[in-house]
Amino acid sequence: MRTKRLISIAAAATAVLALAGCGTTEAPKDDVAAHAALTVTDARGDHVKLDGPAKRVVGTEWNVVETLVTLGVQPVGVADVKGYTAWDTAAPLTGDPKDIGTRGEPSVDSVAALHPDLVVATTDLSESAIAQLSKVAPVIVVKSADASRQIDQMLDNVNLIAKATGRQPEAKKAIASFHAAIADGKKKLAAAGLSGAKLAFADGWLNGNQVSVRPYVKGSLISDVDTELGLVDPWTVAGDKAYGLGSTDVEGLTKLGDVRFAYISNDTDGADPFADGLKDNAVWKSLPFVQDHETYRLPDGIWMFGGTAAMEQYISALVHALTA
Repeated sequence: MRTKRLISIAAAATAVLALAGCGTTEAPKDDVAAHAALTVTDARGDHVKLDGPAKRVVGTEWNVVETLVTLGVQPVGVADVKGYTAWDTAAPLTGDPKDIGTRGEPSVDSVAALHPDLVVATTDLSESAIAQLSKVAPVIVVKSADASRQIDQMLDNVNLIAKATGRQPEAKKAIASFHAAIADGKKKLAAAGLSGAKLAFADGWLNGNQVSVRPYVKGSLISDVDTELGLVDPWTVAGDKAYGLGSTDVEGLTKLGDVRFAYISNDTDGADPFADGLKDNAVWKSLPFVQDHETYRLPDGIWMFGGTAAMEQYISALVHALTA
């Protein structure tokens, strides 16, 4: 009987080890998901097939590069690395991404040499350029902007890029952080008595002796974020259907009346178009917001067309400027 019992125990142990051995041949579910092929439907309605969540990714526009970095994907190729570094500091690049050329004309050869799993482009890139890039790697295209739903479009882009790179949890955190920044900023502005305050945002540039002013009107990403913060956009000029950007000059600023005026410039582009370019301009000096010292230059490196990280950076800088 003892011999039979020992044989039975040994057989059971062998069976357990055999089952355990079989179990090790199956990858954990999370690991399988991390390598499984997937299909992503992009802004064109194209179904882009990927062998798995993309790891080696190229970005042709700064907003998608920012989103990639925010999601924890350091791109191997970036259009105009120097420009991105100067204009979008919310999500710094690490390592040494290859500069693939300009945002409007990326080098197909440079992209091909990187052997990317994926290229992320926007609808601002020409169809011919996208077609050329598609010959060397899968390409997903996000909609660059939509003045009818700017914030939702930004979040759609985050989610699309997250799906293509397997970074959905990171996208959820980034979006939650953005909404929290809105709520916190709105609370601080209200506490300072600024709910409903009129804020005109613009950028500008020197063109000879003239200063061109570009208003960010209702429908721009900046204006829509301001609205969520409880501020009012006083611009009356029309904006384009994609970005919500208008056009005016220093004379046009006289129509704003009693408002606060904020803008972003960048030292890499030379002189400040407002503080320097208009310092001796009689019209500029007569404006109520100039006389009342209600003009605010926000810090360099906040990309006005960026993703959640850039908008959080903008909210923090704006709230600080208005409440300091």
